[in-house]
Amino acid sequence: MGIFSKLKTLISSNINDAISKAEKPEKMLNQLIIDMNEQLIESKKAVALAIADEKKLERAAAEQQTQSQEWERRAMLAVQAGKDDLAKEALLRKQEYVSAYTEYKKQWDTQKAAVEKLKMSLRDLQSKIEEAQRKKNLLIARAKRAEAQQKIQNTMASVAGNRSAFDTFDRMAAKVDQMEAQAEAAQELEDLSADSNLEKKFAELEKSDASADSLLLELKEKMKALPDKTL
Repeated sequence: MGIFSKLKTLISSNINDAISKAEKPEKMLNQLIIDMNEQLIESKKAVALAIADEKKLERAAAEQQTQSQEWERRAMLAVQAGKDDLAKEALLRKQEYVSAYTEYKKQWDTQKAAVEKLKMSLRDLQSKIEEAQRKKNLLIARAKRAEAQQKIQNTMASVAGNRSAFDTFDRMAAKVDQMEAQAEAAQELEDLSADSNLEKKFAELEKSDASADSLLLELKEKMKALPDKTL
């Protein structure tokens, strides 16, 4: 079970290290998945070694049992041959293998139970990593939304806290309004000046025509009063 405690410690360490460095969630999550899979591979290797040890104990126990049965068969042969002393020696040898089998069987049972727990833990770990992989993209999307929202809030707070920009904008707008008004006033004055000049020209023209008519009329009256021979 130590390998899984080590894995948990390593993953926790990686998480804390990433958070302390304020890494982006996307980078952190991707790296965590990589670390988890690497540790999963190492865990599988450790479990495989434990299974191999179990198989060795199983084979050793079976071998001890086979040897005990073989020495029992030899003891029977010695009895049939009337060699009880040889049969006793065979039975003592059998007993040694029986004792060895009992010890190996105990170790095998213990190792087998441990391996089953390791397999269950490994399956649980693999399932959790697969779940983490499925959730990764969702978490990354949520993190990006949160980051975008935070940027908007920071911008709004910055703008709201700096009224000078808005005040300057309002002053510029008022200045543009004033410039437009001045331009319109100048145009209006120019139009008035043009109209005045035009009226003056026509008045002078009319005055000139009236004066000429009056002089002509006066001349004609004067001429009527003169004798014909005068002309």
